[in-house]
Amino acid sequence: MDRIQSLEVFVAVAEAESFAGGARSVGLSAPSVTRGISGLEERLGVRLFTRTTRTVRLTDVGAAYLDDARSILSHFRAANDAAAGAAADPVGRLRITCSHEFGRIYVTPILTAYLDTYPDVTVEVVVVDRIVNMVEEGFDIAVRIGALPSSGLSAVRVGSVRRVICGAPAYLARHGAPTRLEDLREHQLVSASPNTPDRDWRFGREGTRAVRIRPRLVLGSVAAGIEVARQGWGLCQVLSYQIGPDLEAGTLRTVLDAHAPAPLPVHLVHVEGRRAAAKVRSFIDFAAERLRAMPALQAARADP
Repeated sequence: MDRIQSLEVFVAVAEAESFAGGARSVGLSAPSVTRGISGLEERLGVRLFTRTTRTVRLTDVGAAYLDDARSILSHFRAANDAAAGAAADPVGRLRITCSHEFGRIYVTPILTAYLDTYPDVTVEVVVVDRIVNMVEEGFDIAVRIGALPSSGLSAVRVGSVRRVICGAPAYLARHGAPTRLEDLREHQLVSASPNTPDRDWRFGREGTRAVRIRPRLVLGSVAAGIEVARQGWGLCQVLSYQIGPDLEAGTLRTVLDAHAPAPLPVHLVHVEGRRAAAKVRSFIDFAAERLRAMPALQAARADP
């Protein structure tokens, strides 16, 4: 087993947390993978995994080595792709990450059209409501909403969104639309967040004015919160893109827009900059054109 294959086997076992699972991933037998890992550990003079009858876990040294191994393999594949013409023609697997709702509403329809256009590309999308480490977790492209920290990543801006309060026309007809922040105390409020329940809703252009809310319903799903609002039960705070189809259809309306924070930028972020493979460049160009044409992602045009 050569050294590059040893690295591929090591990464596969680490990601699967299993010798058998790693073997399936790289198309080798479990004994071959076990021998490969043992040989790698012997060459390095360190233990990369702790093994029990049920689990395989990285040691601290192994966890650090995993980051370096992924980086080496990424550069190796990029060099091979360039030599094989991938720098000119989109080929290979593209890994993308985005939030659940953005993926469902916007990314998936674009992806199917992209795959029809580029038949030599396959795509894996991981939807997760957190910021991932693109290098460590092996992603080519990420959709990021909000200000970007300084980093070595490249970014293409495709639009902006707002944090808004929404309710159904039927609810607003029964209870009236709030016109002041203090009016929220008189309304049925829904807190919807996949992470920590949101007890403060922020307002003002810089988002510095926090209003402590008393939600009657707390949900761990934004989609569920939007559905409750859509059914006319109460008001919910969301990002404007999450209700873009509802705003167009008139099933939801926004309130207190004059108090909304400044728009948040939406970027397509990638790792490789100008040296990006054709599969990355082609998707960025393909998706950016379509995302920029979507009214729900152009919230900055509605600045008061």
